[in-house]
Amino acid sequence: MGRAALDLVAEYYGTLAARAVVRPTTSAGLRQRLDEPAPSTGLPFADLLGTVRDVVEEFSRHNGHPRFFGYVSSPGAPVATMGSMIAAALNINVTCWRSGPAATEMELLCIRWIQEMLGYPMDGAGLLVSGGSMANFAGIAAARSAKAPGNVVRDGMGGARMCLYASAEAHFSIRKAAAMLGIGAANLRSVKTDGDLRMDLADLDRLVRQDRDAGRLPFCVVASAGTAGTGAVDPIGGIADLAHTHNLWLHVDGAYGGFSALAPSARAFFRRIGEADSVALDPHKWLYLPVGCGCVLYRDPAAARAAFSENAEYTRVVGLEDDEAFAFWDYGPELSRPFRALDLWLLLKSVGTQAIGEAIEDNIACAKYFADLVSSTDDFEMLAPVDLSIFCFRYCPRGFAGDLDALNERVMLEVQHGGSSYLSNTRVGGTFALRGCVLNYRTTKRDMEILLEDVRSAVRRVASPTGAHGSDPGS
Repeated sequence: MGRAALDLVAEYYGTLAARAVVRPTTSAGLRQRLDEPAPSTGLPFADLLGTVRDVVEEFSRHNGHPRFFGYVSSPGAPVATMGSMIAAALNINVTCWRSGPAATEMELLCIRWIQEMLGYPMDGAGLLVSGGSMANFAGIAAARSAKAPGNVVRDGMGGARMCLYASAEAHFSIRKAAAMLGIGAANLRSVKTDGDLRMDLADLDRLVRQDRDAGRLPFCVVASAGTAGTGAVDPIGGIADLAHTHNLWLHVDGAYGGFSALAPSARAFFRRIGEADSVALDPHKWLYLPVGCGCVLYRDPAAARAAFSENAEYTRVVGLEDDEAFAFWDYGPELSRPFRALDLWLLLKSVGTQAIGEAIEDNIACAKYFADLVSSTDDFEMLAPVDLSIFCFRYCPRGFAGDLDALNERVMLEVQHGGSSYLSNTRVGGTFALRGCVLNYRTTKRDMEILLEDVRSAVRRVASPTGAHGSDPGS
């Protein structure tokens, strides 16, 4: 079974660049191929791999394709594929040291490596979680516990109006965490952004003072180290200064952009990252790992333990002291946890941080190169600066009097259905934008040229010469 499955994996990686990014299908069409009663008897493994090859491979969106620019998606790496297989075979439940001694030590080592990569205090703590949303949840939970007027873990919120601050561009997982933690989504303050879509420090200061004067409790500010919409990096140093002034917990959402600290062109953004009380990261983004590996770091381990530490007789440690009594459940919300660190350890050991930093630098260079290509045209325009590797642009032919948003929506769908490249969408200042993110070590500048060619081909399919210069192609 292993040999047959690895042959399938090798064939997949070998043909990835030649595939369409996505093959159009429908839910009904896929159900027709897969739907059947629960099997009462088994089939040969080769038959099952046939379904994987003919259905799952054929009708998936290939996030590892060099021209998949939609969202902020993991491209995967072959060495991590092997790690995932081995981790599944060992099936270690990494709850604490005694459950998986070697797996625990490997995860703690990887956390120390991540702290080193970012320049984060080495006496802090951290753990691997399922992704950036859970990392943001954990960081904000620690902040709530540290800044609440009483023991919120034991007694609940007790009517306290605690206020959380994030820019208008922040990821929706911040709002979701506020709702789930009982802070309330209504108590998340949306801070204005400047002309480059970074958090406006003056507006943050104004909102905090306004809430305090109204009798509310400002407790945490979230700085985005690469927003999901445009890739903007908030001014971490300036936000840290205000956090110190107002006694706020500083959480940095670096799920997308945090590991760009390894790239020389982005390093300055993270000069004061060590002042953050907590940081959310996603190794399954810019460390190119398979989906399912996020990370949260805490500057003060005791603050994390105050938010998450629990015990019961069935988890009581007996006969172990000091390091061997360590439990991951004291630092995050999960009890059962897979062996996430093996993929990360294998990748870092097999290629090294220098090669990863160079790959990230190449991704940033590709995004900036695409921005240059767009800026050199007379019928496309950039809609936001390129801080990291997200680029936002639109088609805007001269003399067009129709609905540009509707036109660009149709162009995006044509690009997606074409299969050669894949873009997603966002809004920049209320304007519909074609949005791409370079997050793949396989992507080259030639892929950026092909992307623009693919968008032009989509434009030709959508807009007739007459429609592009007067009537609305969306009508």
